Amino acid sequence: MFEFITPLFLSLILGGTMVGIIFGAIPGMTATMAVAVSLPLTYSLGLENGLALLLGLYVGGISGGLVPAVLLGIPGTPSSITTTFDGYPMAQRGEGETALRIGIIASFAGGIISLVVLWLFAPTLADFAIKFSYVEKFLIILFALTVMAALSKDMLMGIFSGVLGIFISLIGTYDVSSGGNGELRLVPPGTEYWLESGFSLLPVLIGLFGLAAILEQAELGVPKGHSAKDIKVGAHASFSFSVFRGQVVNLLRSGGIGTFVGILPGVGGSAASIIAYTNAKTFSRRPERFGKGEPAGIIASEAGNNGLTGGALVPLLSLGIPGDSTTALLIGAFTLQGVQVGPLFIGNNPDTWNAMIIAMLVANVAMLVMMYVAIRWFALVVTIPKHILFPVILMMCVIGAYTINYGIMFDVWTLAIFGIFGWLAGKLRLEIAPFIIGFILGPSAEIYFVKSLESFGDLTIFFTKSWIAMLLWVLIIGSVVVSVLLARKARRDGQGGEEA
Repeated sequence: MFEFITPLFLSLILGGTMVGIIFGAIPGMTATMAVAVSLPLTYSLGLENGLALLLGLYVGGISGGLVPAVLLGIPGTPSSITTTFDGYPMAQRGEGETALRIGIIASFAGGIISLVVLWLFAPTLADFAIKFSYVEKFLIILFALTVMAALSKDMLMGIFSGVLGIFISLIGTYDVSSGGNGELRLVPPGTEYWLESGFSLLPVLIGLFGLAAILEQAELGVPKGHSAKDIKVGAHASFSFSVFRGQVVNLLRSGGIGTFVGILPGVGGSAASIIAYTNAKTFSRRPERFGKGEPAGIIASEAGNNGLTGGALVPLLSLGIPGDSTTALLIGAFTLQGVQVGPLFIGNNPDTWNAMIIAMLVANVAMLVMMYVAIRWFALVVTIPKHILFPVILMMCVIGAYTINYGIMFDVWTLAIFGIFGWLAGKLRLEIAPFIIGFILGPSAEIYFVKSLESFGDLTIFFTKSWIAMLLWVLIIGSVVVSVLLARKARRDGQGGEEA
């Protein structure tokens, strides 16, 4: 039953977790970048071993972000923003090591909570989703895109980004199997040879999450870096598990919040940690201590952002919809091996499903042991000079893009195009998460839409097919209405603040 558990499988999890921690601990590097850069390596490893590496990177990368958040007040990953609020003040008091150990244990608890939810609910949701027709499948994708847009900083820009992703995904041959006529579409004159099959997914992902991040950092200027003197771990700090006394509810609530946010497509770890932190402060008996070095704040933030890891895999494995940017990259690993995720995945691939659960469990345990025992050494990672790191990562991006489809030079140009696009997206206020998930789901949305019309004849079927379709429309409209109300409230609060 567990034949996939081999020395190589376990070694890849441990190695991936360690590399992920290092990426997460370096400001400007993220778990998403670690997975993007390592994605081409999975081709030769096979599906189970490849996923073992990527899931280790995912868990380690999310957890590693707490190191610079505590020691330097700089979040290593976006999901560690709220960890700086209380972690850095503790480090300034000489309690950096204590703050790190609190965060490590909270990260482990959040990861395990999300893993239990994944194990219990993904198969159930997949069994339910098997009953969906083309109509319900199309509406599920539409709901995913509206949720991402609703939770974006700007709803209209989120919708535009998702639609733009769908539009670009349709470039190439309109395949007969998709209901098309076999002709090229949306292809500029002179590029027919290269764009016959559209843009390849994997170079697009590596460009958006690897090259774009390097360009963003390069624009800011390569900093001199931090010296060992900047790291205030706290040599005499004593840690006691008594700090978790009375924090069980906070741990469970924050881990649950992170898991739920992870299930919502495209929301991200920063939202998970912020919501968990806000709830912890709201329900605390000592809310005035938050922001001044309160351990409960670190617990909430780290349990919340690590709760995302298992939660984001629930919609990916049961519906074929990635929960965040990193799980969108995991689709690339499945694509390399010719495996399609969706409602039938778990039933058709029980070994791969078991391998993912075991890999997530081992990665969380490995993260706990590595970081708890060797936290002083991991803390030194923040001193690695960027002028050495960036060229190595850039080289890995280019090699990965070139070799992933057996040496096609246009894939390197695709890497450059989408790397520059990802860099410009921030300046244009475009939302990358809706864009990339729109790009991934666009072809499927088209197939489901066309097949629905072929099967049932007119557009009214999208509103009358079943009670599931009606429920999905209620959720779609509800997500948009809630977003509009929240935007108005934020605008009123902003105006009130200015008047004050």
